[in-house]
Amino acid sequence: MTKKVISAGTVHKMPADLQRVITFDPVARAAWEDITPLARNEWICWVESVRKPETRKLHIERTRTELMEGKRRPCCWPGCPHR
Repeated sequence: MTKKVISAGTVHKMPADLQRVITFDPVARAAWEDITPLARNEWICWVESVRKPETRKLHIERTRTELMEGKRRPCCWPGCPHR
């Protein structure tokens, strides 16, 4: 049986839609668990910062693919203003 709970960020809780995508992709999940809590916080905030549901879906997919490519933080984003 695999662990379904994954690590969250320092300020933000893990949103269910992002958790679902990362949980079921072993490569993305390993990359997620390998980054720091601050880096996870950046990804979560980046996903939550958009207004449109379509854009949120794109951000979630991009999070998954960029984690699989070895990226540790969202590119071209000023960072989480909540830290």
